[in-house]
Amino acid sequence: MPRSDEAEWWFNAVYEAVQTIPYGKVTSYGHIALLLGQPKRPRQVGVCLKHLPEDPSHHFHSGNVPWQRVVNSKGMISHRGPGSAERQAEALREEGVEVDADSMGEFYVDFARYGWFPERLPGEESDDSEDEDEAE
Repeated sequence: MPRSDEAEWWFNAVYEAVQTIPYGKVTSYGHIALLLGQPKRPRQVGVCLKHLPEDPSHHFHSGNVPWQRVVNSKGMISHRGPGSAERQAEALREEGVEVDADSMGEFYVDFARYGWFPERLPGEESDDSEDEDEAE
């Protein structure tokens, strides 16, 4: 089924935001939603990443959107299917991110060490810089 224009915009905005997460860093679904001005939509960020195409013929795909850098608000890798958490943990480890596992088989990342939580997306103008430009 084709996506509405609004849904297409949201998917693309999520993918573009995730592309800005630096190598070796992680953020949460909720923080991506917050950066996009929709702080109550972290689950929808997860839905977008769940449906990220693997086929490189798509503009956004798993080869150019670092999906592995997004975890839940507790720093835990969310399970999306058999083996998915292990796959994400391995992808993060390849970037040098330390991923710990607990006795229940859950994988965690230390936000204090690897977290990326900017106030705005890179490249967005800050309100302060606009005020300074107007003052000149």
